[in-house]
Amino acid sequence: MAKNNRMYQDTGVPNANSENDDSEDMSDETSMELPDGTEVTIEEPEMEDEQVEDPVSEEELQNIITAEIDDAQDYIDDVISPERALAGQYYKGEPFGNEEEGRSQAMSMDVRDTVQAMMPSIMKVFFAANNVVEFAPNGPEDIDSAQQATDYVNYCLTRDNNLFNECYSTFKDALIRKNGIMKVWWNTEKDVTTHYFTGLDEATFSVLQADENIEVKDVEITYGPVPMVPPEMMGMEPPPPPATYDCTVVRTTEKGRLCVQSVPPEEFLIDRRARSIETAEFVAHRRYVTVSDLVKMGYDFDEVQDLGYETLDDFEGNQEAFDRNPQAFVQITGRTDTTSRKVLYIEGYVYVDMDGDGIAELCRVCVAGTANKILHYEPCDFIPFVDFCPDPEPHTFFGMSIADVTMDIQLIKSNILRNTLDSLAQSIHPRTGVVEGQVNLEDVMNTEVGGIIRMRAPGMVQPFTMPFVGQQAFPMLQYMDELRENRTGISKAASGLDANALQSSTRAAVAATITAAAQHIELICRIFAETGMKGLFRKSLQLIAKNQDAPRMVRLRNTFVPIDPRVWDASMDVVVNVAIGTGSNEEKMAFLGQVAAKQEMLMQMGAPLVDMQGYYNTLAQMMALAGYKDPTVFFKDPAMMPPPPPPAPPQPTPEEMLSQVQMEAIRADIQKKAAELELQREEMLRKDDRERDKLDADMMIKAAEIEAKYGAQVNTANIEALMQRDRELLRQQGEMDRAAVQAAQATQNAQMAQAVQQAQMPTEMQPEIPPEGMM
Repeated sequence: MAKNNRMYQDTGVPNANSENDDSEDMSDETSMELPDGTEVTIEEPEMEDEQVEDPVSEEELQNIITAEIDDAQDYIDDVISPERALAGQYYKGEPFGNEEEGRSQAMSMDVRDTVQAMMPSIMKVFFAANNVVEFAPNGPEDIDSAQQATDYVNYCLTRDNNLFNECYSTFKDALIRKNGIMKVWWNTEKDVTTHYFTGLDEATFSVLQADENIEVKDVEITYGPVPMVPPEMMGMEPPPPPATYDCTVVRTTEKGRLCVQSVPPEEFLIDRRARSIETAEFVAHRRYVTVSDLVKMGYDFDEVQDLGYETLDDFEGNQEAFDRNPQAFVQITGRTDTTSRKVLYIEGYVYVDMDGDGIAELCRVCVAGTANKILHYEPCDFIPFVDFCPDPEPHTFFGMSIADVTMDIQLIKSNILRNTLDSLAQSIHPRTGVVEGQVNLEDVMNTEVGGIIRMRAPGMVQPFTMPFVGQQAFPMLQYMDELRENRTGISKAASGLDANALQSSTRAAVAATITAAAQHIELICRIFAETGMKGLFRKSLQLIAKNQDAPRMVRLRNTFVPIDPRVWDASMDVVVNVAIGTGSNEEKMAFLGQVAAKQEMLMQMGAPLVDMQGYYNTLAQMMALAGYKDPTVFFKDPAMMPPPPPPAPPQPTPEEMLSQVQMEAIRADIQKKAAELELQREEMLRKDDRERDKLDADMMIKAAEIEAKYGAQVNTANIEALMQRDRELLRQQGEMDRAAVQAAQATQNAQMAQAVQQAQMPTEMQPEIPPEGMM
């Protein structure tokens, strides 16, 4: 067979002997035969335990992070921020810049009106009684922990943080500025308290010194008078005088908790080629902090104190930051102390190969100053950011906002409104023509009602009357409103604010109008839940399970329970409960009411289809739709209640009582007869014993007479053995008779019980008895 030595040679591993063909071949050859009969040799070179490439050095990491930061800042500041700044200006109703003096400068606030109309519905969906997202167990052993994890993560987000305010800010950023960014991290805070103590004894002072979290300072020792030595201890060393301590105690405690923050859009940096946060090559959070803040983070003061000189303005050149708060960029004489100096601090996440295995790992790099000096870097598990976008674009990170689809409508309506007002003003206050030198111009310029105009001759003042033509613009304004409704789904009819919009409409037409408008908001809520909220809960669970190292006592469902996340499965999936097209809350409440009525009817009938737990679940869902988060305030959960006591036996019927009495009478009669038989048997045995004893006595007397009269020996022992044998046989016969009587009695009892049971059965269930079996 022909050999093909070139096939399967390229294994992707460099051959150490490729440069010198005469060198020793260190690879292993494996031969195999293909289906066509060709024999193939596969060379597997021996690899030494060495790294694929050198790991990234700190100097290379500095160059990588600097290049990524510069590119991301150019992309955000020059491309994205101007668009978002323009959307913010439209939202606030700022002038367009094309206004003319003396003309109308009215603004139509369509962007703001649309966003403000959407926000209540969106916040209602995410902060209603039911959970927007829940953790799904991976196995049956995770059911209880999944429910507990859902409650505890909600507790940490809502009680330890103000999640409502953070979500409100993030959702509004998403509706106006394309994407809303939220950051979640685990924050460890040090709580330092100072206490002053005086007059402490030796034992108390030793306890304070033994505490690892306490630092004792400024100790002052005061000795008391020397105690008197008793006479019996004369000549011994006297005890030392008692001492008291005055000191300052500084207690330092560390407390970690989950933190959530809405990130301003201009502070978030991302690679321009990114499609999502998880797959982006570079993601960062930039902000300005003080030198004191860096020291609190754990950095050395000597390392960061000179970084404050490098920064002059906060986000200089970013139009979005300037439009949000222009007064923050006013140069004023501020503080000059070192700890209050502002420093640019960037927390970046980049994929680099830090261990030299050829695979880039996610690394957290913290830099400060305009020179991007690396202060700290470490490998990490995930990027602590989530984004919310109302209209995401496929294959790109930044999507479209509500402002992007309504800004042109606001511009057009503002121009139409301005022209309409100008036409109205010209029709009310027309321009006036005068003959120069024949009219007093001060009288003409006077707009006082009823004012006098002095003229040298009649007709020297003539107004130029302009008709009002704004009514032709009203249909155009109505068309623009309809266009905005089609783009956003927000209308007066859907909000129920305009009675004229719903007049002469059937119930189905009104429901269709409201449903069509609600679908836009439901879709936005579902996108928010599937993207940002789902990632927020998943990353929160990972942070809690990784960093909380001790159980915590919290109140969940009106019960204080210890929570230990270390035993949870941090890889549990997140399930979204925000549905689309399932009807309004009123429709759901009506449907649940019908379900509850059916359950009540089935429970009254005794059908096994419904139990108390299912009925409680229906009531709990109804309470959740009504806005009450804890249904146990109104109803008790059957799963938490102790098991009910066994039911009392039913009262017997008169027929059963009569049968019972008859059975007891028959049983008593049988027992009486058995007792009589037993008594007769005992009497017979006693009589037989008396007779045998009498015969035994007579036999002994006769034997004595025979021995005395004839002198012959009589074998009385043999005679007694025969008599005892007969007596034993008689006793065994009596025991057999007793057993037979007991068996007959048991048989009669069984027959009697069967007869009573048949008497208690309904007539149609009793077995038919043939005529020959009747008595």
